[in-house]
Parts: sequence; structure tokens; C-alpha cells
Amino acid sequence: MAKKSPKKKINYDVGLYEHKSINNLILLGIYFTQMENEKCTFEKVVGKCFSYFPKMFSFSQYRNWPDSRKLDRPLRELREKRLITGDPKTFFSLTRSGEKLAQEIVKG
Repeated sequence: MAKKSPKKKINYDVGLYEHKSINNLILLGIYFTQMENEKCTFEKVVGKCFSYFPKMFSFSQYRNWPDSRKLDRPLRELREKRLITGDPKTFFSLTRSGEKLAQEIVKG
């Protein structure tokens, strides 16, 4: 059985990300998922984005529920910009340039 590498600790401060674009927040959701050595399925990225950035990824009338529609177009844009690969049927991963951008966003 293959050994999983230990999860990396994520340094997260919501104040650093309040004014970021939805595309950048999705990049961070994928980045954080990969940092935890998890496959980044569509469901996982919806969950991560909602748990880290609930104001941005919730339904406007039901703040306790994630709105997956908010990820559809931005995920396509991120693929077109070659910052991510993958699709909702399989899983997503960051390209080298996507990972570099995510690291820059985390650094502030």
C-alpha cells in the first residue's frame, strides 16, 4: 500500500483574501486541497471554497449552503488561462503557473 505524505499545514487568514477575485479564490481552493494531499474533485473544490470563503461561494438567500454554479464559468476561465487542468468529471490540478500564482496570492 502506498504511503501518503503528511498533510501540510495551511496558513489561512480570511482578511488576506477578502478582496480577491473569484478566480483567485478558486485557485486557492484547489491549492489548499493539493496541499492536503487530496484529489481535487469538483465536489471537493466546491466544499473547500465554501468552507474557506463562505460569503463568496454561498447562495445569496441561503448563506449556509454552497452554490456550485459560482464555480462553473471561473473554472473554465482558469483552464483557458492554463492555470489548471482537469474537469468536473475527473479532478482538477494546478499547472506550474497556477501553483506559482496561488503561492503569490498566499504570500499576499
